Amino acid sequence: MALSKVDLANQVENQLPQSLVADNVNFKNIIINGDMSISQRGTSVSSITTSSYNTLDRFKLTIGSAGTWTQSQSTDVPSGQGFAKSLKMDCTTANASLSAGAYFFLEQQIEGQNLQYLKKGTANAESTTLSFWVKSNKTGTYIAELRDTDNDRAISKSYTISSASTWEKKTITYDGDTSGAFTNDNNTSLRLEFHLGAGSNYTSGTLQTSWGARTQADEVVGQVNLADSTSNEWYITGVQLEAGTAASDFEFLPYDVNFDRCRRYYQEYKINNLLAGRYNAGSGVSLVQFQFTKNLRATPTYSTAGTWEASSGYAGTPTASSLDKEYVVLAGSSISANAIEYYGGNDSYIELSAEL
Repeated sequence: MALSKVDLANQVENQLPQSLVADNVNFKNIIINGDMSISQRGTSVSSITTSSYNTLDRFKLTIGSAGTWTQSQSTDVPSGQGFAKSLKMDCTTANASLSAGAYFFLEQQIEGQNLQYLKKGTANAESTTLSFWVKSNKTGTYIAELRDTDNDRAISKSYTISSASTWEKKTITYDGDTSGAFTNDNNTSLRLEFHLGAGSNYTSGTLQTSWGARTQADEVVGQVNLADSTSNEWYITGVQLEAGTAASDFEFLPYDVNFDRCRRYYQEYKINNLLAGRYNAGSGVSLVQFQFTKNLRATPTYSTAGTWEASSGYAGTPTASSLDKEYVVLAGSSISANAIEYYGGNDSYIELSAEL
């Protein structure tokens, strides 16, 4: 007798190794771009002294009074693990004696609506496990922190870089938090922070290894100062945060899927050709509606760069007369009636950011 589709599927699953079945979960990784493959803004930025998104998508460097840095997308990766890229931090101006208020960490901020299955704030709250590959010439203790920004709660765990300039895999498990539910919206609820240095305001207490109200002095206790020498470098890749008490194999997504997820937060359009528009005779304004290829998380900030010109010969940067998470209406004023088209030069682009 022929098997039904359901019976056949069950039979195939029962014949697979259980480890494979357990790992066959789509989007188990809470972290976006954990393999460091997407870098829309560019592959290297130098002279970094303030907090910003610089190169690798979804990873923000948060820094204050902790030296000067170059951040880049590197091809130095752990051998035989399937990774092609890593994120590299390179100290170019040292600060060997951090002030009390100094801070320095790489973070990813996560929307609350993507975290509801963790059941935080209930008796059934899920544990989470963080795994990643890391490499640095600066050995010693580092801190990886989870911060609940909805309820101002936190938990910090340490890991040790044991061998200088050697890729090492780290795994850290955080207990579930039965207090403080994540808000179910598109704003930041959770921050994963990889600390690289901190002043005494953050290191003078006792490391908070269980969930509780965030106490600044307990956040980064024991952390080495990566900023103490211009010889210092730090690499990371394969970042995965998932529900449960064990780390599974890294979830490699197709490049286009990973890229699409990043574009929810940031998009950049190179404009080196024609943008057709319309002329408003009443206001003397030429309008062009530009539709995004993917909706952003929220209404983005808008900026442009490069050389722009309308068909009348008008040169100037178009402003955003209307902006939504789906499209922007570009406007150029003081344009003659026949200016119904915008041209972007080879250096022109539109930048849209809806980062958390």
